[in-house]
Amino acid sequence: MHSYQQFYINGQWQTPANENQSIAVINPANGEQIAKTASADLADVDSAISAAKKAFPEWSRTSSQQRKQLIVSIADEMQNRFEDLSQVISRSMGCPIHQAREVQVQASIDAFREFADMTDYVDEAEQLELVTHFKVPIGVCVLINPWNYPLSQLVGKLGPAMATGCTVVVKPSEQTPLQDFIMAEIFAKVGVPAGVFNVISGYGHKIGHHLCAHADVDMVSFTGSTAAGVKVAQASAPTIKRVCQELGGKSAMIITEDADLETAVTFGVGDVMFNSGQTCSALTRMLVPQSRYDEAVALAKNVAEQNIVGDPLNEKTTMGPLSSLAQKQRVLDYIHTGIKEGARIVTGGTETSPSLQNGAYLMPTIFADVSNEMTIAQQEIFGPVLCIIAYENEQQAIEMANDSIYGLASAVFAKDNQSAIHIARKIRAGQCYIQGGYFNTQGAFGGFKQSGNGREWGREGLREYVELQAVFSS
Repeated sequence: MHSYQQFYINGQWQTPANENQSIAVINPANGEQIAKTASADLADVDSAISAAKKAFPEWSRTSSQQRKQLIVSIADEMQNRFEDLSQVISRSMGCPIHQAREVQVQASIDAFREFADMTDYVDEAEQLELVTHFKVPIGVCVLINPWNYPLSQLVGKLGPAMATGCTVVVKPSEQTPLQDFIMAEIFAKVGVPAGVFNVISGYGHKIGHHLCAHADVDMVSFTGSTAAGVKVAQASAPTIKRVCQELGGKSAMIITEDADLETAVTFGVGDVMFNSGQTCSALTRMLVPQSRYDEAVALAKNVAEQNIVGDPLNEKTTMGPLSSLAQKQRVLDYIHTGIKEGARIVTGGTETSPSLQNGAYLMPTIFADVSNEMTIAQQEIFGPVLCIIAYENEQQAIEMANDSIYGLASAVFAKDNQSAIHIARKIRAGQCYIQGGYFNTQGAFGGFKQSGNGREWGREGLREYVELQAVFSS
């Protein structure tokens, strides 16, 4: 697999300021190094931001039609590189290859195409009696992305930035940087003007503060943990730049007494185990009426045990490893805490098959006898771990769902849509999936409380990348 010893800055591949620093990219399925990338220092950050700042005036004045054509060209070339993108994502973060192709790559390409049809967003002006509101691209944007959906998260930021006429400096996670460098190759091939798109790889603790604090950066879009989000906000505050953040979650799924229990439990377990539980919006708290609790636990056990855990390059695998051995240990620590606090493991837990010992594998894990106050019900585990919690009545279920520092996602299964919406409107979360509904990129994605601020995807996501200018007439 190709290594990248240079950064893509100002339309060229540039040697890093310190050539002796590099980052190994590790395959979590077997612990083997598959590539390496350069590791940026502050001089590289300055160079990338300078290129984006220099490119912004001309790029921001391009027509919406020009930007549309470029976005379409990029999407076409992404399709040409489809298998390259799928392979690097599967190998660097452990996602089963068929899921990488469908969800991580093809869905990202389709979403990027959608932004091509939104380039006229900045042309829209609101005409009032004596005032006209114009939209203006915000400027230089730093896009900091996580490892769990590396291409999807990039597209969710890059699409609106390009559509509105902003320039960007992209920093992928050091665990999963390869798809961003492939994107740089694509941008170079289709002729995106120099400085519009810049990619540097590096450790957040070394360059993150400088990226966010830099006076020439107008906006930071960050996806990651809530703890890291606090640091991003603190670094950005002195220069009063805009910060858009999609952070942690501990999302609740309420199943009512009159819901189709088997359908609901199957949906909920599948949601948590997808991507080995490494999804910020995963519905990791399943709230079930006491009268149907034992039945729900038995169903969840059966569904979880149908997963095929193994080599992500095997087409039959439904669940690969976690993203790293460090992430596996973090999840194991939570499992031990759950056991210590009195929760009961129904399936999964701390043991894995001897054939999986070389990778960062964990089995799908279901906890029963969980109370909403337990650590495993309050803290984001970010692994294949589901907590099933009993409730006595609908009001208690809603209170439990809202009893969290997070408010990213939620779900409701009831007897019908109207009943589900009635409950959904009482949950303090940025999105709610009712009766088995799935996320799509037309919907605004973001959270309440400590799950972040701002929104991504769809036309609402474009709002983050523009300033509003009011022009007053006599």
